[in-house]
Amino acid sequence: MSIDDIKGKAKEAFGDATGDESTKAEGKIDQAKSDLQDKANEVKDKAAEVFNDATDK
Repeated sequence: MSIDDIKGKAKEAFGDATGDESTKAEGKIDQAKSDLQDKANEVKDKAAEVFNDATDK
């Protein structure tokens, strides 16, 4: 869980508590961005691993 994910959850909770749909939506967007960044990093790491395995042989 990243800081952006935590911020997104906080924004969503604040928006939910205050009835501010815009803030709630921003929180969900922040969480989605964080998830996408995490997945992109996983793909990058896996690609580097495959490349390194292929070039070590």
